[in-house]
Amino acid sequence: MQLSTNDLEQLEQLGITPELLEQQLSNYTNGFPFIRLSAHATVGNGIITIDSRTKGILIEQYKKYDGKRVKFIPASGAATRMFKNLFECLEEIKQKGKALFDDRSSNSSYIFFEKIHSFAFSKVLNAWLTAKGANLETLLKEKQFKIVLETLLNSEFMDYGNLPKGLLLFHSYGDSSRTALEEHLVEGALYACEPNGNVRIHLTVSSEHLDSFKLLLEKVAMVYQKKFAVTFLVSFSLQKRSTDTIAVDVSNHPLRDSNGKLLFRPGGHGALLQNLNDQLEPLIFIKNIDNVVPDYLKAETVEYKMVIAGLLLTVKELMHSTLQKAVCNDLSESEFLRVKQIMLQQYFIKVPEPDAYETTQQWTTALVDYLNKPIRVCGMVRNEGEPGGGPFWVEDRRGELSLQIVESSQINMNDSTQKEMFNKSTHFNPVDLVCWTYDYKNHKFDLDKYSDSSTGFIAQKSKDGKILKAQELPGLWNGAMAKWITLFVEVPLITFNPVKTVNDLLRKEHQSLSNP
Repeated sequence: MQLSTNDLEQLEQLGITPELLEQQLSNYTNGFPFIRLSAHATVGNGIITIDSRTKGILIEQYKKYDGKRVKFIPASGAATRMFKNLFECLEEIKQKGKALFDDRSSNSSYIFFEKIHSFAFSKVLNAWLTAKGANLETLLKEKQFKIVLETLLNSEFMDYGNLPKGLLLFHSYGDSSRTALEEHLVEGALYACEPNGNVRIHLTVSSEHLDSFKLLLEKVAMVYQKKFAVTFLVSFSLQKRSTDTIAVDVSNHPLRDSNGKLLFRPGGHGALLQNLNDQLEPLIFIKNIDNVVPDYLKAETVEYKMVIAGLLLTVKELMHSTLQKAVCNDLSESEFLRVKQIMLQQYFIKVPEPDAYETTQQWTTALVDYLNKPIRVCGMVRNEGEPGGGPFWVEDRRGELSLQIVESSQINMNDSTQKEMFNKSTHFNPVDLVCWTYDYKNHKFDLDKYSDSSTGFIAQKSKDGKILKAQELPGLWNGAMAKWITLFVEVPLITFNPVKTVNDLLRKEHQSLSNP
């Protein structure tokens, strides 16, 4: 496309090169290739199970680690979709004068009002109503649901319809309640504490909510520091504008805003690869902001975080020591055979064979190229119908297989075989990762080099009533980590407790011990 001087200035301000813009436009025209599934990963064929004895060994392996670590939490998304049914109920009241409550399913507004006192935020809601000269109990009896919903959702009051999930009250503890962020602080103290007592936590947030996160931390951090005898080192980052992507119309022509500027949109959670790449700690825990539980249910979550971290350190040590010996010509044939067997039988990693190369030097180079990569160990839970991605064996263009987390948008659902394979996945991705981002020489990897740019996808959106197409970058735990060394480990279902709708907070996993 022809770029004006103003266009070029805009691109420079965003940190987007004209070449990258052309590549994005080309992606709209040519589309992204679908991933080719070879099989879904299963226990014994891609997914590792940990017995009780090994579990203890891996926990001790993690406890011996004395290096730096960080808990990385994507926390920028607003909770608007979480309150979708309540917004619809409020609109129904405005249009029809009352709430009809035709839907009485578990995620309905009817259940919300029926169980309203079970939400951790109900006391705060009542306090807001009291300040307005009203009372929650009275409003419920008089069916004045509009006032309740407006107080909860609207920006001039509690603003729960616009705040990010991290700032919402999730769990009750007697006379007090905790936000999702506070639960992550507690988790961090329990499994991500360094020997010196530091707990490093990094949150990716949106610019409009950064001050609110900092204000909450000022109020609560000291409480948990004293409770767990730790020091929280909390840092924040914003999604970089250089990861935004151009929006186009249905004919793939670039769109412009009312000021004539090119219209860019955030590139999805794959854009957070840049934020992850900026972390200097070699060991990184990754978990979504809404996947937390009250204290009485935390034990298994903490245990399995340490288990998969111990497994990561065990595999990292095996790989790095093997590479160090190989490049020094100090890896004996018998030792290589031992490593090869462990890698294949225990971790489902097939390493290059020496006899496939003409010289030892060629084989050593191949071995380094294959194993000297970022490593991730991903917890996987049994599939119970949750929407989202799962663990699969994927075949690349050369016919080589690798373990990947794959989402439905990456699959050709018009191919009945691929669709059936995807739907039969036995496990689900709860976003429960522990990563190692330094090489065998202790140099930090540039994570950009291990992303597969061909795994982005195009979504249809709307703006001002018009249909547009938006491009999303390879997902953070999908294509953005496609070239990492990947291990899948089965973890208990209790470690996965997302809050997609407000009524998910009514599940027993989010209720207090006195009201399970």
